[in-house]
Amino acid sequence: QVQLVESGGGLVQAGGSLRLSCAASLSIFSSINTMAWYRQAPGKQRELVAIIISGGSTNYADSVKGRFTISRVNTKNTVYLQMNSLNSDDTAVYYCAAGRGRWEVDYWGQGTQVTVSS
Repeated sequence: QVQLVESGGGLVQAGGSLRLSCAASLSIFSSINTMAWYRQAPGKQRELVAIIISGGSTNYADSVKGRFTISRVNTKNTVYLQMNSLNSDDTAVYYCAAGRGRWEVDYWGQGTQVTVSS
């Protein structure tokens, strides 16, 4: 069974930074090709924030380009989301996701709340 555990959410002022972490269970990380971060704000659909595949290629939502950076450290079975210049529109529950195929996700974490105060 795949387990993804997020951490690093919290309350931050507008303009501030946060780093989210997602640790995958050891037994599956080596077979995971894609890792991603999604978010869901109140009353809105879940949306892709950033995604990274095993070769290191990444893709970002237009709304976060230049502010957020996704990275992965395979030796730690972990993917990170560095979030800078946060604004109130970034307030959401952030979910880590993983998948065995390229640019596909099959597994989800429980989510971590990010709240940006203006």
